[in-house]
Amino acid sequence: MSVNVEKRVDGPGDATHVEDAWTLKERIRAEEGVLKQRRGFFTDAYRRSTTYLFFEEGSLDSDGDTLVAFASVRRDGYVLFLAVEPDTRGRGYAERLVAQVAEEHGSVTCHARTTNEDALGFYEHVGFDIVRRIDNYYEDGGAAYYLRLGDDGGLTERLSEFLR
Repeated sequence: MSVNVEKRVDGPGDATHVEDAWTLKERIRAEEGVLKQRRGFFTDAYRRSTTYLFFEEGSLDSDGDTLVAFASVRRDGYVLFLAVEPDTRGRGYAERLVAQVAEEHGSVTCHARTTNEDALGFYEHVGFDIVRRIDNYYEDGGAAYYLRLGDDGGLTERLSEFLR
């Protein structure tokens, strides 16, 4: 079965898809216990960032499309949010989002919970390195790793494959 995927972008100040992004993030939070944020924090950060979104066409939503993945990124290449619908994981959406960020920014960084093994495995898979551990990073006292996309010579080439 072929699935059509459309990429959309909400630039800084544009919150066209913020409700879709919040809904996806909250569904993941409820199912997996990750991506915990206050709604106001999420909305403000979303509005200040550039958000890349992937929609699968042909579902039953009002516009016929469903948000399946998004990444919100600050101007300095820091990934604020990266979320992929659990049922669509393994299709390369997260890799393509990171590749998009890497193509547009000289440096790509993010934080991930030290206990979020799925996220840490993904980040390692695409070439991120752990820079440092930060205890009590999250409001609930959870620790985080600060991650940076490595400078491996073949990395840019490998990530550019995800954009094709």
